[in-house]
Amino acid sequence: MVDLGSVTCPSGQLVIMDGGYLEMWSGDQVPDDEERPAVDFEVVGLDAEAAAGSFGRQTGTRLYDIPAHAVDEFTATFDAHCREQGHSARMRAFEQPVPHRERVRHAIADREPGFIVMGVPVLAIEVPNDRPLPVTAVPGENGWWQSMRIELTDRPVADSWTFFEIGVDWARFVFADADALTAWEHHKPLDGRADLVFWGRDAESVAAGFDAPRIDDSTYGWVDLPVRDAYERGLAVEERHNQPGGPKFAYDFRPHSHHWEVMALVRASEHEAGVITVAGADVLMAMTSVGDGFFPVQLDIDADGRPVSLRIDISGGPLPESDDQRQQ
Repeated sequence: MVDLGSVTCPSGQLVIMDGGYLEMWSGDQVPDDEERPAVDFEVVGLDAEAAAGSFGRQTGTRLYDIPAHAVDEFTATFDAHCREQGHSARMRAFEQPVPHRERVRHAIADREPGFIVMGVPVLAIEVPNDRPLPVTAVPGENGWWQSMRIELTDRPVADSWTFFEIGVDWARFVFADADALTAWEHHKPLDGRADLVFWGRDAESVAAGFDAPRIDDSTYGWVDLPVRDAYERGLAVEERHNQPGGPKFAYDFRPHSHHWEVMALVRASEHEAGVITVAGADVLMAMTSVGDGFFPVQLDIDADGRPVSLRIDISGGPLPESDDQRQQ
């Protein structure tokens, strides 16, 4: 096994999800759905659990992030399902979108393995809050990880089963304390500064045109600029990038946020993983090694049924999207 780092979880509630989707994380605030308006629902009635379970669209009796344009069709489909199954249940809309921190609390209180954020499954689980939790990976073939594991205790494993799948669109997992994520800054620079970097086939000629220094063997640009200066230079680089028949290169605008702080460690790491401290908790970001997909999560338990560890199965590479995982 390869040591990727350790996580601390003062709240005792751990979130494992796509690290790129933290840009949408709302903490205790109502999620901003201006770009993609959505409605959250709760299934209520005498047969609420049975109806939600047989409907099979999301975990538990809550249905999050239903696109506003699809609400009428979605509720009609649920009502038809209840009639067919003979369930006494209905969908009741929340007055406003449910904050992501509240989704974590609800999932753990109701012993549900996770929930949805804009169609992507997020895992939430209660963990020890008094010690670091090591995260390791097992190398597989073709340079991929076979699995990742977070250790909750050193007790022997007596049994295991698959109980969830994590969705990834940005090729990376984050392991984080749920309260710490409330303080997470994905884009906003913490010090008012940013980097602008570019690389690729024609990066050297582009650097010459902008008089940009070399950063390392393959990257050019500027580091530690005032964010306004970096943004303005970024506009000029973007214009050059988008010119028809122009040079071929890629570029990043990297504000000094939590996201880019940990990604700098990830890029510099032999095993593509890094740990930073956010609001007193150690947060770990690790690349999947295979890109995007849906990844099964195994729960290991001891002889008394208590959780010992979680294992993310990566050995098969990215998984196709299943019907149950498609957000309506």
